[in-house]
Amino acid sequence: MPLTQLEEYLNHQKINYKRIVHSRAYTAQKTAAYSHISGNEIAKTVMVRIDGKMCMTVLPASYQVDLNELRRATGARDVRLATEMEFKDVFKDCEVGAQPPFGNLYNMEVFVAEKLTEDENIAFNACNHSELIQMTYKDYQKLVHPTVVKVSRMAFADA
Repeated sequence: MPLTQLEEYLNHQKINYKRIVHSRAYTAQKTAAYSHISGNEIAKTVMVRIDGKMCMTVLPASYQVDLNELRRATGARDVRLATEMEFKDVFKDCEVGAQPPFGNLYNMEVFVAEKLTEDENIAFNACNHSELIQMTYKDYQKLVHPTVVKVSRMAFADA
């Protein structure tokens, strides 16, 4: 299988990473279960439009984007979830919905939930729905330079 743009980039940057193969999954929570990795360490990418500009938010699988917090954090007037039709052609080397959290490779800004910075390692889609790449959060931070903000909340929290 040919290397994705992401793998070429990681290899070129001499980053240590691990590829994890799992049963095909279309949600971050299922991916966490199938790969036996905590939902807090699976980084899911959620595409948003901030004042009309396509951006990435990256958060733990067990969390969801808080659009009001993202609006406050960015000072934007309009923040909404992007549709697949709006971003699917940007990630030509990825299956739809399996884009990795590397906006720098796709010329877009990245906002990371501060909760992800608490873990030593993160894992994320390797451009498809049956493989993950796991690496240290420190290396991810060094490569992507995301803006760390409080933009997420527990997905099914009652309080």
